[in-house]
Parts: sequence; structure tokens; C-alpha cells
Amino acid sequence: MNRAILMVLLLVTACAEKKAPEEPAPVNKFDVNIRWTSYGIPHVKADDWGSLGYGFAYATANDVVCTIARDIVMVRGELSRYFGAGGRARKSDIFHKAMLTDSVISEYQATVDNDNKLFTDGYVKGYNRYLKDKTGKLPATCTDKPWVKQISEEDVARLMVSVGIRYGVGRYAGSIADASPAQDVADLESVDTLFSDGIGSNAVALGGKVTESGRGILFGNPHYPWKGSSRFHMIHTTIPGELDVMGVGLTTTTRIALGFNKDIAWSHTVSTALRATVYQLELNPDNPMQYKFDNEMRDFEAVQVQLPQIEGQQQLESATVYFSHYGPVFSSKDMPWSRTHAYSVRDVNINNFQTSATYHLLNKASSIDEVEAAISEQGVAFTNTIAADRHGSAFYADISRTPNVDAELLGQCRVKPEGVSSRVVVLNGSDSSCEWKDDPRAKSAGLLPPEEMPRTKRDDFVTNSNDSYWLSNPHQPLEGYSPIIGPEKTTRTWRTRAGITLVEDLIAGGKVTPDQVQNMLYAHRNYAAEVLLEDVLQACDLQVNKNAEEIAAPCEVLNKWDRRQTNESRGAQVWTEFWREVRNTKDLYTRAFDPEDPVYTPRGINVSNPDVVKAVHGALVTAQTRLNEANIPLDAPWGEIQYAERHNQRIPIPGGQGWAGMFSMIVADLKPDQGYTPIVHGNSYVQVISWDKDGQLDARGILTYSQSEESDSPHYSDQTELYSRGEWLKFPFADAEIAADPNLISLRLTE
Repeated sequence: MNRAILMVLLLVTACAEKKAPEEPAPVNKFDVNIRWTSYGIPHVKADDWGSLGYGFAYATANDVVCTIARDIVMVRGELSRYFGAGGRARKSDIFHKAMLTDSVISEYQATVDNDNKLFTDGYVKGYNRYLKDKTGKLPATCTDKPWVKQISEEDVARLMVSVGIRYGVGRYAGSIADASPAQDVADLESVDTLFSDGIGSNAVALGGKVTESGRGILFGNPHYPWKGSSRFHMIHTTIPGELDVMGVGLTTTTRIALGFNKDIAWSHTVSTALRATVYQLELNPDNPMQYKFDNEMRDFEAVQVQLPQIEGQQQLESATVYFSHYGPVFSSKDMPWSRTHAYSVRDVNINNFQTSATYHLLNKASSIDEVEAAISEQGVAFTNTIAADRHGSAFYADISRTPNVDAELLGQCRVKPEGVSSRVVVLNGSDSSCEWKDDPRAKSAGLLPPEEMPRTKRDDFVTNSNDSYWLSNPHQPLEGYSPIIGPEKTTRTWRTRAGITLVEDLIAGGKVTPDQVQNMLYAHRNYAAEVLLEDVLQACDLQVNKNAEEIAAPCEVLNKWDRRQTNESRGAQVWTEFWREVRNTKDLYTRAFDPEDPVYTPRGINVSNPDVVKAVHGALVTAQTRLNEANIPLDAPWGEIQYAERHNQRIPIPGGQGWAGMFSMIVADLKPDQGYTPIVHGNSYVQVISWDKDGQLDARGILTYSQSEESDSPHYSDQTELYSRGEWLKFPFADAEIAADPNLISLRLTE
């Protein structure tokens, strides 16, 4: 055989004997690592946005799955199917069905960038994976409940929009569900109740000029509810080389809303800017289903919403929600749909499609300038932003979604229906010149553009405690902005004044350290008592009503009180109930508010005025009576009578009411035979973020109510106990810190 032919045959045979190439291993769409450090803090690390969303949802559901599941039912408009067919559940269903329509959700989804689309896809799959993995093993609150269901991307979009409208049109939800022509006013609630919710915050940013390190320091402390979907959940998210941010989001949101990375830290405080305005509509006298707009009559749009079928119900029930071109019509005791007028509300956040882009940029920001650029995307729904960076800058801005309504428009168009709170801005809806103004610089029609909103960047300090922007730094007030954002040159709250004073006290003592900023809260000083108590004690000695015996006990307790609200303080309850009663007394102060001295006025109890002294004595008697009737000793240690109950154990909770003078704010109602419990809202996610002289991150803080509100969770009370004892966490941020945690738990998830 020819040698060449033989070689060819051998090669062919050898090739034929080789195994067929193996199929490539399947590639997982999602691949994420979750590491839990002490106190149940999840650190979610992935190489792509989809996997990050997958792990984010899984880790969040591990603590708050029941809360998420219930809110999903709410935004779907199905509460009445599972939680009672009438009352608030039914009104909630009508509202959410009418507002979170398929078209609104489609428009929201169409504007989301690709990274966020991938994240949301992962979030949905990760949440659904958690439900599958934990079948029959969920917390007792929701295990095996029919309302715990798989979710969709549309559900997540509904959650995002619903959070944004919570403090705008969401305030009117019940009144929108109730609205119908020529209604019986007796069946309606007052619109003034719409502003009774308990939210707020404190935040301070210090610049390098006043800090020991020459870097920024951020103190953030939102005052959000201790129960429900407005609680915060702590989490850390990482995509190597692209994202590394830690902080908190609300339990039913999908991004870190306030927190820090290696370069910047930020917090939010609920701002005074309005999110919605009401329009008064003049009706056609011959047809209450029409309203005047300039020289024409327009028809109200009647939208039928189908309510969920209730077990045993024979026929589906529907409801009608009415809309003007401004938005939904509502009907309240103060603003009823009468024969002459109806009222419609327009909200800036119903078309807030910038949230994901805003927080995407904010989470990755590396300087204050980038923080400012991020929030200028106009996705911040209802808050101020306070930030600091490792370069030494401090920053405040109220660049939040606000109607483009200036002082001139308000002067021309504002109407004031009798009995309506001044906090509600009502405009003439029959005149087209009273429409919100459009500005090409704004991200959405009718928004005030970022350029017209207050902000300041400084090297000393900025602060906000829910008053307006005016005194974000009292040495350079911000002035000249639209009154729709908030008031200028008006009395500040005791909490605002306390925050400014505490910061200026720190700065006056020398260069400020993170430890001192921590103690600014944990000292639990009552600033109003520091300013006023000596005058109250002087009034105790004045015999106006010949009632020395009646006020002897509360006066003695107040005299011994340390003017703080630590767990050990005795007498804070007397001050709280006394101040609740006396604070609105006419001519109470020796020196009235002075816009030239806004931090330190008003001040002084006017003990030279007999009527004021009588009011002081009367309030002391009332405080004593109220506490005696509640069976609360006047001099009991504060921590024995203000507490959170966990597993039938009382955990003492320091802090107190902001209106009573506290910067360290805790809100709880007085209950007979119990004390101030349960905690309603107040100190929640407290963070002190700073950098040392070399620019290395120092992150510390506490989630006061712990990661989960489920009593069968191991993280139901652990951080609450730390807060009670005045302790903090050193947040593990770097990989080495996470790996060194003695309680580390790791989980890799793939799909």
C-alpha cells in the first residue's frame, strides 16, 4: 500500500475514534451569593443586574415576605377578597384599581432603563423562588395563606408607583372611592384627617471644615413607622466594579433608598413641598356631571372598576370613580361634590417614571456633585436629600417632585373653601391659567424644574428636621423660592431648633468626631425643657390660683428631672403631658418668634402674665391627673413606661415626642396601666457615616426595630435590644469585614 495512503487512513481512523465533543454546560440565568452577617444583615453579590435583583428579593423576603405579599394584594386591588369585604379594604381596592391602571403601569415599564429591567426580572424570579423554597415554612403570619402568591413584573411596577403617590393623591384614597354627585355630607370624613400620618426625619451633614478628619460626616435618622410596609429593611448590594452600596429601602421597594458607598452617604427627610393640589370645579347647574373650563363645559369621565369576587358572592360588584382632566374627583365633609362644585386632585407622582433612574445614579454616586445630578433626574418623590462625601462636602436640597406653581399663580388662583385646612392648596379649576405651568427643563409636564428648587453645598454643616429648606444652615438662609415648596421666615419646630443647636454646640467644642455625632442622638436631650423648664419652675412658686398643693408633686418631679429622656430619666412623662396641654397657650412666651433670631425664638415662659401662669398651673394639674388616671407614677423611670414589647418582654425605648422638645424622636400614645406603648414611629434606621483622614470608610448605626416584624424571626428584636442599651453596630462593608463576622451564613442561588 502506498505510504501516503496509509497515513491518510490512519489519520481518518484516529479522528473517528475520538469522542464527540461534549455539550457545553448550561449557563445559569441567575447566579448570586447572599451572605448574612450578625443581626441578619444580607450582603448580596452578583456579576449582573438580573442576578442582583434575584438575590435582593430572596434576601428581603427572608425577613418581610408577609408584608410584601399583603402589599401586592393591596396594589392589585384585592384586599377585600381576603381581608374583609367592606370599609377600608373596599375603598383601597377601588382606589388602586382606578389609579394603577394597565396604561399607567405600561407607561412606567416603558421608561425603565435596561439595567433596571434586568433587576426587576431578577427580583420577580427571586421572590417567586423564595415562596417555592419556603412552601409551608413561611412566618406564622402568612404561611399557607391564600393571599401569598407568585408575583409579576407588573406587580413590582404597581408597588413602585403606589409608594410614590402615598403622600399625594394617596391621602385622598377613601374620599376618591366615596365620591359621587350630590352626596350626603354626613357620610364623609374631613379632609383634615389626611395629614395625620406619622412620618418625619432628622438629618445632618457636616463638612470637612468642622470635622476632625477633614472629611464629611452624615447623620441620618428617618422617623418612619415601626410596623407595616413603611418600615425599613437593611441590605448591601454589590456588582464588582460597578456597584457597592449599603443602606435601607422600604420593605416593598426594590432599591436602597438611603445609605452609603465608599465615597458618599445620603439620607432623606420628608419635605414640606406639596405633591398634589386640589382643583375646585364649577359645575354645570343643569348637569352635575359637567364642569366649566374656560368657556366650555367638560364631561367628567366615569371609570368603572371591577371589585374582586368575595367567597359566596353571587355577582361581581363594580364601582365608579370619576375623573376630571386634572385627576380623580374626591368628596369630603369639607369639600363635598355639591350642586355647585366638585373637587379634583392632581398628583406629581402618578407619572413619576424617573425613580429608577434617579436611585440608579444615586447608589453609584462618588461625590456631592453626582448626588445633585442624580436627584436632578426628579425621581425623588417626597423628600429632601441631605448628603456628605469623603471629599469634605455637605449638601442639602429639596429637589423633589413638586407642582410648578409659583407665588403669582397662587395669588391669582387660590381659593379657600370654608373649614379646609391651610395645608391643602385649592386652586380654581375652571380657569386654564390656573393649570400647573410647563417648563422644558423639567422631566415631566407640570413639574417645578430642578433649577428652581433650593439647595446648598457647604464645608460646615446642613441640617433638616422636616421644616422647610429656609434654615438648612441658619447662617445663610435659603430664600426666594415658590411657597409651594415651603414657608420662609416662619417659626421652626422645637425639633428643628434642637437639631441646629446640638450641631452648633458640637462645632463650638472643636473639631467634630463620629462618636460625638452618635452621642448627639443617644444623649436624648429635651431641648425645649433645657430652654423653658426654669421658667416653669418659677411659675410653680407663684400663687395665682392658690393651688400650691395641687401642683406640688409635678413641680417637685420636674425640678429633679435631668431634662433628658433616657431609660433612666425620671419625670419626662410629666413634661410630655404638661407640654401637650400648655404649648398652644396665647402669649405663652416672653419673647415671640423673631425672623432675625429664628433658632432661639420663641423663648421664655411669660411668668409676668397671670393668665399664662394660670395656664401653666392648669396644665400641671392636667398632666398629673392624666398620669394618675393611667396609673403611671410621676417619677417612674422613662424606660419602665415607654417600651416595645417583644415575646412578652418589655424592651425600654429611650427618646420622646418631637413637639415636646426632643431631637431623638419616639412617638407612642399613653395607654392606661401600660404606659407609652406600642411605639408608633420615630428613630428607625440611624446611620453615622464618615471617613478617616486617609479616606477610609467608617460606617455605623442601628435599625432600631430590627430586620423583621415577624415574632418567629431570629431578627425580631435583636437590634431593638441594642438600641435600648445605647449600643450601635459597626456595619460590615468590605469583603474582609463580612468574611470575619462570627455569625456569617452564606448561600449561593442559581437558576
